[in-house]
Amino acid sequence: MNYKELFNIAMKLISSPVKAWEGIFMEKDRRKVFITFVYPMIGLCGLSVFIGSLLTNGWGGPQSFQIAMTNCCAVAVALFGGYFLAAYVINEMGIRMFGMSANISLTQQFAGYALVVPFLLQIVTGLLPDFRIIAWLLQFYIVYVVWEGAPIMMRVEEKQRLKYTLLSSLLLILCPTVIQFVFNKLTAILN
Repeated sequence: MNYKELFNIAMKLISSPVKAWEGIFMEKDRRKVFITFVYPMIGLCGLSVFIGSLLTNGWGGPQSFQIAMTNCCAVAVALFGGYFLAAYVINEMGIRMFGMSANISLTQQFAGYALVVPFLLQIVTGLLPDFRIIAWLLQFYIVYVVWEGAPIMMRVEEKQRLKYTLLSSLLLILCPTVIQFVFNKLTAILN
């Protein structure tokens, strides 16, 4: 995996989303997003949460390692499941509410790159948990990233752009959050 290219794409999506989305739209292989962006970012998020949890709870024994592994798994499961759930629901929403044709691979590509904001924030808050409140506010930058990507990638008409952007952004924020909440509750119950 080329991590330099990974962070280059992430920084382009954050700093100049229009140029980034135009470059992404030119990619022929829509499934390339899995290997080159989504899976490595999920791995980096899990690793940062694991290291941050060990730094917070100490290295003192097996319990701190268990907590770090549980936190790491919760983030990985939430981001992985949230990504696929959000992509599926955005695709269905496009079909039913916006009259788009079904194109799950394009929607997965769009959702994967649009999750750049939650991915980067999770990496930062994984290592520095004190920044959670700031990260909670910054996560709404995803609305701008989706706003710029919707007409380029998904060919959303201008009159439907705001509604599509808000619904897609909400799904991209809530799906991983809900899955992580459920995972954490189930972990607590099963322990």
